[in-house]
Amino acid sequence: MKNIMLTVAYDGANYHGFAFQENTVTIEGTLKKAIDALTGEDVEVIGASRTDAGVHAYGNIVVFKTMSTIPAESFAPALNSKLPDDIRIMESAEVPIDFHPRKCLSEKTYEYRILNTRIPIPTRRLYTCHCSYQLDEKKMNEAAGYFVGEHDFSSFCAAGSQAISHVRNIISCEVFRHGDEVVIRIVGNGFLYNMVRIIAGTLMDIGRGKGNPEDIEKMLEAKDRATAGPTAPPQGLFLIKYSFPEDL
Repeated sequence: MKNIMLTVAYDGANYHGFAFQENTVTIEGTLKKAIDALTGEDVEVIGASRTDAGVHAYGNIVVFKTMSTIPAESFAPALNSKLPDDIRIMESAEVPIDFHPRKCLSEKTYEYRILNTRIPIPTRRLYTCHCSYQLDEKKMNEAAGYFVGEHDFSSFCAAGSQAISHVRNIISCEVFRHGDEVVIRIVGNGFLYNMVRIIAGTLMDIGRGKGNPEDIEKMLEAKDRATAGPTAPPQGLFLIKYSFPEDL
């Protein structure tokens, strides 16, 4: 028995999120179908991040246990031959048998991309959130700094969260303009349900003049979802990468 880790990139536009659902096309379900066909086994697929419908990823992490004799590094090309074009295995490797991607120390990097043009661009509608208001990215970046550190993020957690604690540690949060896009990049050791999208919606409000950077501090102290901004739509969100301790 060996434990195989896959680094998975996907375009989430055609999927109902990552997590398996009966009679619904998901990333996890599609991966399991391909792995089962390749190994001849009924594997359990464990994902590091169960992204929402419409969310994209460059580097989500998946593990599964198998008795297959296929070399670990060969799973990537073998599975890519069985997967649709909007899902690709970027890398495959063997990891310790007890490794679980949601039960170990990690850093996760997300980006939220906002198309800041007067008129939406149709070909980018699935990969950015459009905002026709001119955004002040400097003001947004100042506000983003208040998220850094360990805080109770109850104000930035959607209803339905099953998390026991709402305390999370944000390592960095920055906002910058890249051409006609405003990008929010956030790194942390864990995120609550819809946390990044609520942070994005709140920062967009501040960027268009609805509030000031220091309001973030008040929102965090309130621990009340009603005090923060709206939940930004999913299509602008990208899971960029996972980082694990070097001794994995």
